[in-house]
Amino acid sequence: MPVLPGAEPFRHEGGEAGVLLCHGFTGSPQSLRPWAEHLAERGLTVSLPLLPGHGTRWEDMQLTGWQDWYAEVDRELRLLRERCARVFVAGMSMGGALALRLAARHGDAVRGVVVVNPANRMHGVAQHALPVVRHFVRTTRGIASDIAKPATAELGYDKVPLHAAHSLRSFFRLVDGELPQVTQPLLLLRSPQDHVVPPADSARVLSRVSSTDVTEILLEQSYHVATLDYDADRIFAESTAFISRLAPGLVKEEPEPGLGKEGTTAGG
Repeated sequence: MPVLPGAEPFRHEGGEAGVLLCHGFTGSPQSLRPWAEHLAERGLTVSLPLLPGHGTRWEDMQLTGWQDWYAEVDRELRLLRERCARVFVAGMSMGGALALRLAARHGDAVRGVVVVNPANRMHGVAQHALPVVRHFVRTTRGIASDIAKPATAELGYDKVPLHAAHSLRSFFRLVDGELPQVTQPLLLLRSPQDHVVPPADSARVLSRVSSTDVTEILLEQSYHVATLDYDADRIFAESTAFISRLAPGLVKEEPEPGLGKEGTTAGG
């Protein structure tokens, strides 16, 4: 299936500091593209892949699971490690869980972690019903576009495939068990008003990682998809400052005119 317009992966060849961005469940690179472009403008090498089963139609996602999504970001991280002296991982929602597992698994090869409204577990009836219900019901309603800013939309599926959701449930449990292996500096940004991922998930992440360099920032004006919401610029600025502190001299303070337009869109 062709990729939906706007859902294409984004890559930019920059300097010796690289950032891997991971998008969320049923979403696409569109939700993180402004963030990716901001980092590219600061001279960073940026990879924002499209996860398997995403960015086309929900039926395609029904055939994928967490192993496919994680394998994609793991591959991209290994490519970045070959290219860059300092590598960072970042993500939103499920993408935050992917980033945290990358940090746990790759250790010192990852210099720092940035997560926005990271998801850690299923909540409510879903966590108990999914193993059975997925065999009888194919989908439930979508979770995309939880955004406070008017006339702003996330490019994501309007349905959640339950087989994929069941796989995500398993992945959350796996990542939760690996969180103590995360030792890198961590920047966690969360929205107090989030209708997709509750504050308990961020609290759980903060309580279980072994990182000693930890910063938590509240995004008071935004909902779940904060990277497209009122606090987007703050996310971009705080993450850039975080990377600059950990990779001194590798981040440009001011972008060169027009540089953000040179990132490549891959896929099709």
